[in-house]
Amino acid sequence: MAIAVNTKAPLFTLKRRKDGGFEEISLADNLGKKTVLLFVPAAFSSICQDELCSISAGLDQYAELGAEVWGISVDNPFALEAWENIANIGFPLLSDWNREVIHAYDVATDDFIGYKDVAKRSAFVIDEEGTVIYSWSSDDARVLPPFDELKAVL
Repeated sequence: MAIAVNTKAPLFTLKRRKDGGFEEISLADNLGKKTVLLFVPAAFSSICQDELCSISAGLDQYAELGAEVWGISVDNPFALEAWENIANIGFPLLSDWNREVIHAYDVATDDFIGYKDVAKRSAFVIDEEGTVIYSWSSDDARVLPPFDELKAVL
């Protein structure tokens, strides 16, 4: 079961590959702003692509609500950079290659088409103080988060 609303969000620092180099993105550095975390099972999969491309197309709505959006997957940073570029995803895709964040947020699945330790499709909103104010996770990777609920919380 994913971490609950009204709990402190586990802090993390993950790598993102961008423009031929690596940058570290830290939730601690984003305190003072709202952050939307979208955990996705696999880069380039059709449902993940639909989810992240639709969010990217409406990214200004999230900005108007005062939130930054980050995608998190256990894929390697090179694959995520390629996916971000090819699909024109307008927000950072962060690699949880070591699977620490999916376990901290309790969204690791035991079975994603036969693979273990993959992110469940999940969404969280972290407020300016670092508290989880929205938590959603599905055991069915084909189910997308209820984005209207997520935006209502923002």
